[in-house]
Amino acid sequence: MGQTITEKIFSDHVGREVKAGEIIECNIDMVIGNDITTPISIKAFEDSGVEKLANPDGFSIVMDHFIPAKDIASANQAKISREFAYKHNLKHYFDEKDMGIEHALLPEKGLVIPGDVIIGADSHTCTHGALGAFATGMGSTDLSYAMITGGNWFKVPEAIKVVFSGKPGKHIYGKDLILEVIRMIGVDGALYRTLEFTGDTIAHLNMADRFSLCNMAIEAGAKNGIVAVDDITREFLADKTLAREPKEFYSDENATYVQTLHIDVAALEPVIAYPHLPSNGKPVSQAVADNLDLDQVFIGSCTNGRIEDLRMAAKILDGKKVARKTRLIITPATQKISLQASKEGLVEIFINAGAVFSNPTCGACLGGYMGILGKGERCVATTNRNFIGRMGDRSSEIYLANSAVAAASAIAGKIVDPR
Repeated sequence: MGQTITEKIFSDHVGREVKAGEIIECNIDMVIGNDITTPISIKAFEDSGVEKLANPDGFSIVMDHFIPAKDIASANQAKISREFAYKHNLKHYFDEKDMGIEHALLPEKGLVIPGDVIIGADSHTCTHGALGAFATGMGSTDLSYAMITGGNWFKVPEAIKVVFSGKPGKHIYGKDLILEVIRMIGVDGALYRTLEFTGDTIAHLNMADRFSLCNMAIEAGAKNGIVAVDDITREFLADKTLAREPKEFYSDENATYVQTLHIDVAALEPVIAYPHLPSNGKPVSQAVADNLDLDQVFIGSCTNGRIEDLRMAAKILDGKKVARKTRLIITPATQKISLQASKEGLVEIFINAGAVFSNPTCGACLGGYMGILGKGERCVATTNRNFIGRMGDRSSEIYLANSAVAAASAIAGKIVDPR
């Protein structure tokens, strides 16, 4: 039998053909830490007695969750990573001077490449599969093992093939596609499996949509999400100085899949994930009928904080005002995106509409800062999780949606259909 993309990437790294279910050990091209998870990895690394990183150019620390520091505890936590980065003279250390959310910043920097094996001590590391790489989240001590050895062990995952067909309608994006997948199979429907996204719809998805698609593979329990390289991928990489030579892999026609899903994208409405699970997806028409008033709208995160999201939001908000009883927070995913939004006049549109435009940060998404929800408050967010207490008080409600739904809903003060 043939191989999937994921099996081929692992085969290339171990120097022999591997199949799903095998336990392997292989080298890792990029290890990613952040200000929350890396201090634990650093302690384990230093407790081991090892003095040098196995592959310093394949290790990055991105300070993105609580930067600038929100309190004394987060400042002290960040200090651990900073001191380690300076001690080891890390080439790929990103702090306030060149900041961004890790899963947007590293692709922007050309540090994740097609054919790579990538791990990060953050569950949404699977985002990078949009570039035709194997990327997955691991624990902090798993990260330290890779820091010490340059590799790690994996069980090669079985694969689910997701076939998207048809051209997406107006205001249907990668976010809607992945919310529909999770609605169909549930939050554990792809447990320790690859979600391989295929079909003629893929050619209609820009890289921002593909990043959103792979970003939320973990919300179905998947080990990784992946999209094969094509001309859109190559165009995204063309203006970047790449850390390595890309390797393009494609699944064989006779590759083995444990399940195949077929989704008619042309028939989709924007999908809204109701509280308190990403799998609780409903069509936007139901949300409109439910007349859901909003206290807050958040546009940003590693799922939907890219320039395409900001452009869409600005197009809808231009000349309009955010509803009197609704707060709108917009967070760009990187400083480069922030600068681009400023150059294009998007920031002026946001501020004139009554929005807050912040620095790049994960803060609001995980209920850290820059957008905490109070008791009983309701929020539409372009983030990836709507668990109980995720963005603040345990009685608050989070509705996940795409950026167009979010922007239009901020104006209306309730969930509306942007179409």
